[in-house]
Amino acid sequence: MDSTISFSVLLSLRLSGSALKILAVISMIADHCAYFLLEHDSAMYDPLRCFGRIAFPVFAFLMAEGFANSRNRMRYFLMLVVFGLISELPWYLLNGADGTHNVMFTLALGVAALAMFDRLCEHGPIAFLSVMLAAAAAWWLGSDYDWRGVVMIVLFYILRYRTMVPWLDRHHVCFPLQALLQIIFTFPLMAHYGLTGAIFAGAVIFLYDGTRGFIRGRTAKYAFYAVYPVHLLLIAVCS
Repeated sequence: MDSTISFSVLLSLRLSGSALKILAVISMIADHCAYFLLEHDSAMYDPLRCFGRIAFPVFAFLMAEGFANSRNRMRYFLMLVVFGLISELPWYLLNGADGTHNVMFTLALGVAALAMFDRLCEHGPIAFLSVMLAAAAAWWLGSDYDWRGVVMIVLFYILRYRTMVPWLDRHHVCFPLQALLQIIFTFPLMAHYGLTGAIFAGAVIFLYDGTRGFIRGRTAKYAFYAVYPVHLLLIAVCS
């Protein structure tokens, strides 16, 4: 008898990875437009910032999924570093020399932490230490979402059903249950940046259906990452 706990979500409510990417991008742009372009006491500021809290947890979740399914993890890491370097100029134009750096470096360090975890997972304490070193590097660098962002990415990855229970049939993964566990353990990190936004982000992640969706191919992938520096630059020009 199959003892796996499962429950269903209406197919019409499920979201592909591509849908998650679009929601996260819209949320990110709304958040940055509110922060950099609106008066902080305006009527739309708080609602847009709250909606904007969806972005990073979803991006962190997608990083874990992308790493798990990547055929070339080194290229995945280097792509994030390159886009991080490209994004530094618009980040500087918006934030000045405040000692912080853009979120692409946080994502890159998250991927580096996953690579070390995968390589050293048989040596528990060393794997844990490697993740903590990557998190400390994000904190020292002052990258957006710092150590919490790296830890969030790692938790999303560790709690993937196929990662934690590799001996089960990989064609029978209960994504809603998997997502529920991921949300429970990452929720304190998400809630640090706003409780309502964390609830929205958790709901979006819960609806993930485990498929890639319609955003496919190298060109589409690069265009997705290019949205980050391009929108920062446009906001800097408008501000």
